[in-house]
Amino acid sequence: MSAPTLPVPDLRDGRPPTLRADAADPRGWFAWAAHGIHAALREHGGVLVRGLGVASPTDLAALLPSVATRPAEEREAFAPRTPLVPGVHSATVWPAAQQMCAHHELSYAVEFPGLLAFACLTPPETGGTTGVADGAAVLADLPADLVARAERVGWALHRSYSAEIGASWQQAFGTDDPAAVDAFCRTAGIETDWHPEGLRTRQRRPAVVRHPVTGVRVWFNQIAFLSEWTMDPDVREFLVDCYGADGLPFATRFGDGAEIGEEVVAAIGEVYTRHTVTEPWEAGDLLLVDNVRSAHSREAYTGPREVVVGLADPVRLTDCLRGGAA
Repeated sequence: MSAPTLPVPDLRDGRPPTLRADAADPRGWFAWAAHGIHAALREHGGVLVRGLGVASPTDLAALLPSVATRPAEEREAFAPRTPLVPGVHSATVWPAAQQMCAHHELSYAVEFPGLLAFACLTPPETGGTTGVADGAAVLADLPADLVARAERVGWALHRSYSAEIGASWQQAFGTDDPAAVDAFCRTAGIETDWHPEGLRTRQRRPAVVRHPVTGVRVWFNQIAFLSEWTMDPDVREFLVDCYGADGLPFATRFGDGAEIGEEVVAAIGEVYTRHTVTEPWEAGDLLLVDNVRSAHSREAYTGPREVVVGLADPVRLTDCLRGGAA
């Protein structure tokens, strides 16, 4: 292939930076353009690539080596996800009629993917966009007192695993051996509480981290996403009736155990909304997201929607507490 000139990303307001592949040889162009794509990811936190014609999980798996070093293993999933081919999974199971709030994938874990690669195989009839929100801009826009408190005490995630809601503990930890779960949790700083109905866990994490390469400070957590206050009110009421206030599938707290009120969760959500960019999916699109720099979300939608995701370039939480290059 003749060496094409890497196009300047389209930076339209409200939409992610967009690159269009060379129509003559889109896959060759993607491999050639990988360095420039990485640079755009570092600068903007997310890049949409059009014209690649990604039509299957295998297509996505073939593209990943150009932009990623290795797959990331998923542990502690909050909802079921199906492995399709090595390194590529189905999208998280989530009701089509409900929005998925902005979050950084597995930001409650001690190791998480540094790169997310979303490929649209079938676009929905309406809605269903995958939004991207700059974690640095979100951090700068949040109330200063909230940021100071979150930086001081961190945040905590409380989970109650069951066979009826979300991922079971067997699915989340990839084993049906409670001893293996306990061993994993000890190394990950997770408290476990086994009881007749299942497993409850608690873990405390930092709410603000630094990008391991650039050193940029970002709001990096799931305080709002995995909060009981983001549930549909009727669903929350039903779950409290069934399992009790302490048995909800997930809930977030400040790291010192203090409750995080509905108004705080709403304020975080409003800031995410202000800084989220979206673009309607087209078949064959590839959206790359720097999972430390940017949060992602998903709109409610109608009609069939098939988006698959590659999880790659695992990052250790400790690498995000040391500062980075700048």
